[in-house]
Amino acid sequence: MSETDNQATTTDPRKFHIHKIYLKDVSFETPNSPDIFGEQEWKPDVSFELRNTAKKLKDGFHEVVLSVTVTAKLGDKVAYLVEVHQAGIFSLEGHSDEQLAEMVGGYCPGILFPFAREAVSDVVTKGSFPQLLLAPVNFLALYQQHITRQKQEGASRATSH
Repeated sequence: MSETDNQATTTDPRKFHIHKIYLKDVSFETPNSPDIFGEQEWKPDVSFELRNTAKKLKDGFHEVVLSVTVTAKLGDKVAYLVEVHQAGIFSLEGHSDEQLAEMVGGYCPGILFPFAREAVSDVVTKGSFPQLLLAPVNFLALYQQHITRQKQEGASRATSH
């Protein structure tokens, strides 16, 4: 077998590149400080929300923004609220519309999440609270669930008319 036999004979027209990852916006609020620091036991109820937006730029470039909002409460008092908008510029070429939607809706947010998670943890720690580590998220699975839900809602609307 020659070396040329080991090389791929087909060329995939699809291209994907990460051009830039950046922190687009960050907000940190501690509405009940300094009183919240005197609370006896630190066992907050922590909730977090994820949101993803994508904007087509020029020449196959896309900006994807992953928004992460974390709220920590002790009882009915908000200890802190963190909002991070982690963004990236990606070039995507040669993808079908369906593939493109999956890339910007599932794959790119998965690339951005570790950066957003680190930003959340850093801000919380700098606010004098214990470190917060967000669990990994499978954005491709979330995207597929979203698509399935949309199809089901579309089917139920079509049958109810």
